[in-house]
Amino acid sequence: MSDHKGLPVAGYRPQTGAAIDLVNDNKAMEERILRTLDALANSPDIDKRWLAVGRTHIEQGFMAVNRAIFRPGRLALPGDPLPAPIDSLDV
Repeated sequence: MSDHKGLPVAGYRPQTGAAIDLVNDNKAMEERILRTLDALANSPDIDKRWLAVGRTHIEQGFMAVNRAIFRPGRLALPGDPLPAPIDSLDV
């Protein structure tokens, strides 16, 4: 399985084809759910505020799951201390 170049965004690393497939499957599931919510929004009997709350939680949930798969890392910023060198005796 080949690695794919990471997004051109700091913190994102190269991804395997399996990870990309998982996230693409999640994106398709999310889109199906969001379209259902779009249809519900057209109903006068639906509480729009709670629908918006639910939609936000669903979007956040999918985002969290996809981050769990892609595992973006933290960034080093200017002024951060350099990591300590690895001592071969400590390994």
